[in-house]
Amino acid sequence: MIRFSVLDLVPVIEGSDVRAALGQSAAFAAHAESLGFHRYWVAEHHGMPGIASAATSVVLAHIGAATSRIRIGAGGIMLPNHAPLLIAEQFGTLAALFPGRIDLGLGRAPGSDQRVAQAMRRTLSGGPDEFPRDVMELQAYFAGDGRLGFQATPGAGEDVQMWILGSSLYGAQLAAALGLPYAFASHFAPGALEDAIAVYRRDFRPSAQLDRPYVMAGYNVFAADTADEARLIATSMQQAFVRLRTGQPGKLQPPVEGYFESLPPGAQAMLADVLRATSIGTQADVERDMASFIERTGVDELIIGGQIHDFAARKRSLEIASAAARTIAGG
Repeated sequence: MIRFSVLDLVPVIEGSDVRAALGQSAAFAAHAESLGFHRYWVAEHHGMPGIASAATSVVLAHIGAATSRIRIGAGGIMLPNHAPLLIAEQFGTLAALFPGRIDLGLGRAPGSDQRVAQAMRRTLSGGPDEFPRDVMELQAYFAGDGRLGFQATPGAGEDVQMWILGSSLYGAQLAAALGLPYAFASHFAPGALEDAIAVYRRDFRPSAQLDRPYVMAGYNVFAADTADEARLIATSMQQAFVRLRTGQPGKLQPPVEGYFESLPPGAQAMLADVLRATSIGTQADVERDMASFIERTGVDELIIGGQIHDFAARKRSLEIASAAARTIAGG
């Protein structure tokens, strides 16, 4: 049976601050748990005024304390930014605090621009090209591999479910080779989705963690009780993409009536491309669109995102997405 989960970028909205964003994310995670979602992920981004999840493991501790059952994790940690030992310790600590609930999705992008990446790493030597070796080193820490000469504490022996993230064939190949579950970033980069899933399933090698391929895909939902309201709340994320692509990232803006229609054709085409894995509308629209996406891709899990400025509208959108998901899952 297909699972449904939630992706939260911990948005900082215009007119508010990081403290409020973190408080809303904890409340939103509790809401997702009450609606029966399977997992709740936050993602590592740096140097972005509108995203408050840079210290990802700290944010997850905050979310874990606000929930009791839902799996929580990183979607993902950008491993080239970190020494694998430190991530083993951080997520080993989370697993000790919230046993049986911790996921660790790993990506190789910087989660920032080159200036911010250099400020984090001090040097850009190594980086993404070392990603497979770093993933295997991290696995060794969690396994308590004696060849390391020491144990990661916390970390060794902890139950942390590792994932590989990607938006290209690279991550699919690595996830297949290591026998790990694979999450594709189709919520903002859907272009290679079908090819990546095909490569992953074709080349998958069973491992101690996973005996068959398991694919999760990102999907945006902007749902409301009317189609007009859904189109309106979606404009905050549309603005965010346009601002990011034009080098003007900032806090999440209030919705703007007729925003998409006001854009030049090039910007409309960009949004239509990056937001292909998106449903905007009522519950009936969301049911139709999500069911079509699932049938086309055959994914095992859908992780639902979508940045919405008004918190009440954001919660209502998730409620509608949950109702649609229950219908799709047969109850």
